Amino acid sequence: MPRVEGVALSPDGESAILTVATLSADETTYERALWRVPTSGDGDPVRLTRSAKGEAGASVLSNGDVLFTSARPGAGEDDTAQVWLLPAGGGEARPVTALAGGAGGVTAVAADAEVAVIAAGLLPQAADIDEDAKLRAERTKRKVNAIWHDSYPIRHWDHDLGPDHTHLFDLDLGAWAPEAASAHAPAPSDGDGDGSNEATEASARPYPSHLPRPGDLTPNPRRWTDTPGVAVSPDGTTVVATLPVAEGRSQRVDLVRIDRSTGEHTTLRSDSRVVYGAPVFSLDGEYLAYVRQPKSDPSGPTQLEMWVSRPDGTDARRVAEHWDRWASSLQFSHDGAALIATADDDGRGPIFRIDLTSNEVTKVTGDDASFTSVRVDRATGTMVALRANFLRPAHPVRIDLDGTVTELATPAPAPAANATMTDVDTTAEDGTRVRGWLLTPPDASADNPAPLLLWIHGGPLNSWNAWSWRWTPALAVERGYAVLLPDPALSTGYGLDFIARGWNSWGHKPFTDLMSITDAVEARPEVDESRTAAMGGSFGGYMANWVAGHTDRFDAVVTHASLWALDQFGPTTDHADYWQSIFTPEAMIEHSPHRSVKDISSPVLVIHGDKDYRVPIGEGLRLWAELAEHFVDDNGDMDHRFLYFPDENHWILKPQHAVVWYEAVFSFLSKHVLDETDDLPYA
Repeated sequence: MPRVEGVALSPDGESAILTVATLSADETTYERALWRVPTSGDGDPVRLTRSAKGEAGASVLSNGDVLFTSARPGAGEDDTAQVWLLPAGGGEARPVTALAGGAGGVTAVAADAEVAVIAAGLLPQAADIDEDAKLRAERTKRKVNAIWHDSYPIRHWDHDLGPDHTHLFDLDLGAWAPEAASAHAPAPSDGDGDGSNEATEASARPYPSHLPRPGDLTPNPRRWTDTPGVAVSPDGTTVVATLPVAEGRSQRVDLVRIDRSTGEHTTLRSDSRVVYGAPVFSLDGEYLAYVRQPKSDPSGPTQLEMWVSRPDGTDARRVAEHWDRWASSLQFSHDGAALIATADDDGRGPIFRIDLTSNEVTKVTGDDASFTSVRVDRATGTMVALRANFLRPAHPVRIDLDGTVTELATPAPAPAANATMTDVDTTAEDGTRVRGWLLTPPDASADNPAPLLLWIHGGPLNSWNAWSWRWTPALAVERGYAVLLPDPALSTGYGLDFIARGWNSWGHKPFTDLMSITDAVEARPEVDESRTAAMGGSFGGYMANWVAGHTDRFDAVVTHASLWALDQFGPTTDHADYWQSIFTPEAMIEHSPHRSVKDISSPVLVIHGDKDYRVPIGEGLRLWAELAEHFVDDNGDMDHRFLYFPDENHWILKPQHAVVWYEAVFSFLSKHVLDETDDLPYA
């Protein structure tokens, strides 16, 4: 099924630009393209781009030109992604950058000026982009892949950090004449050629004079693990970014104002105990909004605060102090009178309007869905976004001011899953309401009860509230299972106190919450309480391990990318400073699943990728070794299984590996839950 992965909005509000991923002909990867659809709800999608390398990350300039990233031939190195521009009036896409290390993507554009800010890496020894090209050419020529570190961390999620550091660059496209420049540029490519050239020679060339030269806004930065939050003032003169500053092994994140004309940096907010993020300008440029969150420690979580100030940092005030939710996105309304936010909320992800005069928070959308990639029409205040729930993947919609939702045309139509979605809840042992979603086959009934699959979300600061292409419960429903998707303690969308119930004690309230809601669901007539399994990934994998060692109620347990020994995990994960700061040493020991290995009675399927840096492969290897130590028979066999992916990370992303993942899970469950013969193709 094709996937809609992102949406951008044209300046006139009349069309949306979708990024759509489609499975390749050989079914081993995804190919991406940009499509234009009317925001009226009528009309048909129109494909805008087509190349062998694909396109993604669309942003729209104030004149309607579309910026995107692509590794198509015609700019820079063959294997590096560069920024391209598709003219609003039509014509071929043109390269905008030719950086030797590639462009990381467009981070922000100005509302009223043809100015964009992009992220890209430079080697730390390079004074500018020309010297960076020479150093990279020498590194390639000598076949050097070593990375020299003098700071922490050195890895992030699924990739090594370095050898370059992330910089922010500005592109003044209003002063660029692409028509004249095209006479000096290579001929546009349709992407069908091999784009071959001598990589070393190309990298060593000076930066092409026919392209707009990126201006370095952050010379001599620290290495960044994430692209920083960036906002550009509507007139394009000012950039506000969240920039990290080293503090021992850890770092603080400052809110910094950058003057584009002089490059001068002015720190607006700085506090070693606080993290700042998500800056955004109002459309008139008079105000700046951002989020502020004090750092957590073992004593408890902290609130994610929303603040508004003048662009120079003055007149700062906190907004909606009473609102006990964490904003996942933030922007101003078209008239500047309110903030438009999204946040997890009671198993949904609505759009909220926060009045800046009264601080009143109003829920704009009220359906059982989650909204992402929200974009506000600057003229009317209507919005476009992607909407999803567990029955339908993300699809583009328009949201009117009164909350009316209109579906837009899409080149990636997806039928609703063949399942029934029910909101379920129960009362936990401490009197707290605990809820979740129950997905069941349409024919499940008292006469035909479905086996139960308890599926525990990752995070743990997360909520089961939307479709995921990686974790797709509808596939289990299609196999005949009732799938329980609960939000136990530590879940978002229920307030800070609900998160605090499981803080520094992962094995207590989260576990008892899961067992309480499982009890309640097993009492339903359409659920077969005699055939059950539990599974989860990441934190969900941690909980699956904990469940396996603390109850024998499940016929099988599946644990993916799971934490097993917390004392080992803490210093080997990619960001040990964070994980070791939110646990006490005593809690690390008390809540480590490995201490209960001898009590495991359910067959366990262990799944892990070797490129997982968030939960390193050592967790899976130690889990497997200790299962073997206690449960292998005289013939060297055991009921437990290990599915290993040498080239996957925290998630399993290659399409056919995802097939193997699901087939392995269903094969394992079929054997132990349904008493059927297991059959695993491919692997």
